[in-house]
Amino acid sequence: MKRFLTVATTLIITLATQAQFFSSKNSENALRKLSIAEMSVANLYVDSVDEQKLVEDAIRGMLEKLDPHSSYSTPKEVKQMNEPLQGSFEGIGVQFNMMEDTLVVIQPTTKGPSEKVGIIAGDRIVGVNDTAIAGVKMSREEIMRRLRGPKGTVARLKIVRQGIKDTLLFKVVRDKIPVKSVDAAYIVRPGIGLIRIGSFGATTYQEFMDALKGLKAQGMKDLILDLQGNGGGYLQAAVDVSSEFLKQGDMIVYTEGRRVPRRDYTAQASGNFREGRIVVLVDEYTASASEIVTGAIQDQDRGLVVGRRTFGKGLVQRPIDLPDGSMIRLTIAHYYTPSGRCIQKPYEKGKQKDYAMDVVNRLKHGELTNKDSIHFADSLKFYTLNHKRVVYGGGGIMPDHFVPLDTLQYTKFHRELAAKSVIINQNLRFMDKNRKQLKKQYPDFQQFKANYEIPQSYIDTIMEEGKKQNILPKDDDELQKTIPYLKLQLKALIARDLWDMSEYFSVFNEESDIVKKALEILAE
Repeated sequence: MKRFLTVATTLIITLATQAQFFSSKNSENALRKLSIAEMSVANLYVDSVDEQKLVEDAIRGMLEKLDPHSSYSTPKEVKQMNEPLQGSFEGIGVQFNMMEDTLVVIQPTTKGPSEKVGIIAGDRIVGVNDTAIAGVKMSREEIMRRLRGPKGTVARLKIVRQGIKDTLLFKVVRDKIPVKSVDAAYIVRPGIGLIRIGSFGATTYQEFMDALKGLKAQGMKDLILDLQGNGGGYLQAAVDVSSEFLKQGDMIVYTEGRRVPRRDYTAQASGNFREGRIVVLVDEYTASASEIVTGAIQDQDRGLVVGRRTFGKGLVQRPIDLPDGSMIRLTIAHYYTPSGRCIQKPYEKGKQKDYAMDVVNRLKHGELTNKDSIHFADSLKFYTLNHKRVVYGGGGIMPDHFVPLDTLQYTKFHRELAAKSVIINQNLRFMDKNRKQLKKQYPDFQQFKANYEIPQSYIDTIMEEGKKQNILPKDDDELQKTIPYLKLQLKALIARDLWDMSEYFSVFNEESDIVKKALEILAE
């Protein structure tokens, strides 16, 4: 007991010397109370406790009573969270998928370590450094852990290749592997380019500029900026991309909080794409940094927004690094668009479950399928800066042109086939058998896009596998509604496997209602 009191007293004295971090005597008392509680449990509780977990649970408990975006992450979670935003990780450089219990290479990273030693699409990696990873029911996370590693270290891979009797051995020197945040960039119609940004990370701006330059060289005059499903990322990346559409000094976004003074973010130089028309594509999963770009383009009357109301994540988090590599992301301010709209949708503190169900509730209330179900109070009315068009606050960005969610296109039967991995596994098998023949028959993507049709035999194999897993359409009508969209998905997957993601979206977007609406607007 004496030892406990001595330790607790020492800790309290230490904390008291850090008074500059506290705004009042109440703050000091609250922290002293918390520290005594933790020390009491750790030293006096009847059973032993994991003190590290005790502290983590206390932190999570505090943050859960705040807004939905303040959070705590363990060191492992911090690393996983940062890799996509930092734009790289260290590993062997392959895109892969699991076919049953075997890792199949979809594509080696261009100029990456695996491609350099001769690993090709379709290869099966069955062993890493004398450890079997095929046929042993190893988790995907464990396989990734074995493939990744510090730059310069060697991964000795055992490869099974179709048509080759013996197992092949490769020594791959791990390296920095880029993580792309620009998913696609291609000419969708003569003079019209499409750039799809999946997230805003450290390399997004440079990737975007490279894509913009490439499309301009192909004759692009107008741009479709696809931010559907973009969950956000770095604020500065969003500001930099927005700047390319605006003139110097134009407001992009500003932030303000209780203890954080207002800070304006403006275009620092006249952008490289100020003349062409822009249409921004958004949906209910477009959030945070992507809403900043959307709001800036809309409020500055630089372009039009097409799709459905965005997610409404307008809270600014400051990362607070902790000594063990863990992190607190604490909300310190709100985002505001140039017209003064707060992006953040309403929420109740501590009601994370209700907040998470917001998109589901939008669907139930008809907002995603019927424009007439959306209502805004006059108090939420704002005006764009140049043309004085009416826009609305209240959370998220409401598009200029609403495109309803087609709930009939993606049938329940199709969803179950996808959820049970029937489609992806059959795609892997199909590409295994037909990759060489398809490459020979279609050396050019445009020829493939214009002429290739999914064979009925491919559809039959999916139906047979679905039947084996008791996945059946409820009637012939559901089956007939499923087939066209399934064929489109399969053709897009083949295009991805033969080329890359730009070709995937080039195929898939041909039947996208949101892309069709953007093209219709630009045709006017």
